[in-house]
Amino acid sequence: MKILVIQQKMIGDVLVSSLICENLKLNYPKAEIHYLVNRFTIPVIENNPYINKIVIFEDEYRSSKLKFYKFLKQINKAKYDVVIDAYGKLESNLITLFSGAKTKIGWNKPLTNLIYSSTVKISNQSKIGLGSAIENRLNLMSALKGSKILTRLPKIHLKPDELDNAKNKIQEFQKTKPVTFIMISALGSSEAKTYPLRFMAKVLDFIVLNSNALLIMNYMPSQFEDIKKLYFLCDKNTQGKILLNFKIESLRELMSVSKFCKALIGNEGGAINMAKALDVPTFSIFSPQINKEGWNGFEDENLNHVSVHVKDYKPNLFLEKSRTDYMEMYEEFSPSLYLESLKTFLIKHVN
Repeated sequence: MKILVIQQKMIGDVLVSSLICENLKLNYPKAEIHYLVNRFTIPVIENNPYINKIVIFEDEYRSSKLKFYKFLKQINKAKYDVVIDAYGKLESNLITLFSGAKTKIGWNKPLTNLIYSSTVKISNQSKIGLGSAIENRLNLMSALKGSKILTRLPKIHLKPDELDNAKNKIQEFQKTKPVTFIMISALGSSEAKTYPLRFMAKVLDFIVLNSNALLIMNYMPSQFEDIKKLYFLCDKNTQGKILLNFKIESLRELMSVSKFCKALIGNEGGAINMAKALDVPTFSIFSPQINKEGWNGFEDENLNHVSVHVKDYKPNLFLEKSRTDYMEMYEEFSPSLYLESLKTFLIKHVN
């Protein structure tokens, strides 16, 4: 049996949907599992033993109809028996249609139901504590007749040399005494997903005041100016704990370094999802735009993963404003609302 799983776009989505591939391989060990993703997301599924082949959806397919058509012809030639479309947009609808697969599984949507042989209704509510993003995808996998859910946590598969290199890099700061590290997801993937810098500075001040940890900042090179702004908004004592020039050269290195951190704290997003997959404790600050129940999986009384959302503290805001008023809602989301929760998290995992 030859199966294609489709999940384009963001890192967190690709990581979560890799659960479909793993469950399929566990259910059908002899099946050939192909995973279609965007090139920039490959690092989170690299070295994954449950994926036989990574099929790359290049950015140029969106700008060139001819190149996209040639890609569709390649998909058709692959002769897939099953396609599971976890993306559910026009591009993946067309890929599914051109695949010629007998079994085509996708989301239940009015305009696309005719394409698929089986559909799954998307739920915004988490029913078993995994977060609806994971639960919906597991439901997609289960729609393949005879498939059972055999694993529920996405995994990242790091190589021994990657971990050794990260350990050596970390040890440069441990020459005289043991040091604790916290990875900070200081900036989101967009303005709407980035906690205001003056608030984040207060969070970092609080972390330093309540721990002896050094802070490693997770950011893209293009975001360095914003990181410097955040740095200068922090207290002098906090600035002394921020490893501003700790350079992380790749996404794989970010994941490897995160593995040696006591926790990852900051904006909810891809870095938080990667930390969960690496079994690193997380404290995530949700954007008002994001439905918390979609991505707050694996939270329990052990406090290994904790998340906060302005709706937790001021639910009436969502009666007065829409999620598009994210800046106004962020202004209502002062760190003072949740610092006690953060302190409890630090006591458990860092101190």
